[in-house]
Amino acid sequence: MKINGYSFRYVAFLLTVLLLAACGGDSGKFKLEGRLRNINQGEFWVYSTDGGIVGFDTIAVRNGRFSYEIELRMPTTLVVVFPNYSEQPVFAEPGEKVHIKGDATHLREMIIEGTDDNERMTELRMELNETAPPDVPKVVSAYIREHLGSPTSLYLLNRYFLLTRTPDYQEAQKLVNLMLKETPDNGQLIALQKQLKSLQGGALKSKLPIFTATDVKGNKVTEKALKAKLNVVSVWASWSYTSGDQQRRLKSLKDKYGDKLGIVSICIDGRPADCKQRVERDSLKWATVCDGRMWNTPLLAKFGLGDVPANLIIDEKGVIIERNLQPQRLEERVNELMLKNKVNALVD
Repeated sequence: MKINGYSFRYVAFLLTVLLLAACGGDSGKFKLEGRLRNINQGEFWVYSTDGGIVGFDTIAVRNGRFSYEIELRMPTTLVVVFPNYSEQPVFAEPGEKVHIKGDATHLREMIIEGTDDNERMTELRMELNETAPPDVPKVVSAYIREHLGSPTSLYLLNRYFLLTRTPDYQEAQKLVNLMLKETPDNGQLIALQKQLKSLQGGALKSKLPIFTATDVKGNKVTEKALKAKLNVVSVWASWSYTSGDQQRRLKSLKDKYGDKLGIVSICIDGRPADCKQRVERDSLKWATVCDGRMWNTPLLAKFGLGDVPANLIIDEKGVIIERNLQPQRLEERVNELMLKNKVNALVD
């Protein structure tokens, strides 16, 4: 059969190609949109935990509404950072659309709809809102074991078992092994499995891990910066008053002990230029690392640190002897250890 001189088979083929083209024009695009009550205008940040986007994007908010669109070739995990610096993961897939709704004053209760992963994550978040803090890891672990192949599980593994005040490397290793059985070709899991051994370097009584980073002044920073009589690694952010108190106390201690106290700070602000300005304004005379990757800063995982403020105290042999002390206790402990070192030196 022919239609205007063309065979029916050819016409059918042409129509199929055109239809696929029409349907697939936006097949690689992911769209995030939503509306939050009690916010008129502002700006959200968005970044990716797995390289889906490079650096940061911004999402403008007008009359509580916002929309963000990105071209994707494969699924990726995005993290939306709200004005109060709370974070919410969004699991993006090519050709999909996700909608957020809720109240800006109760972000823990917001609803994310549109894909199975985001809806499951919303259900889990609601459950965790009602879970006593000591039981949260157990609930999260059970979720991961039920969804071994889901990108939500990889995010949760990092969030609740690695980037915490008290990392649980043993449980993380068990979960990674189970997830790899489900998805043996997952490159992120393969890399994480290899890194877990070194991640344990942040544990008490362990040696400080070898590291290399670049500070806000462009200088190379390594573990050699922490070879003084006593040393501190601190984590801070401009939006955290408590971490600002930690930095002020460290500045006082540095003025008091000079080269006998080694310090390296990690700032998780999203804009390195702002961090540099703050460092210069406060006259902090030690290396501060700020790469703009916020919670994905490699040094956080290297040291097993996942909160603000956070800290490690390291002795002159490179052994971690304290971790995650409150700012006042951190100051007191440094003074105690410095006095002990002085007394020991007099005895010797």
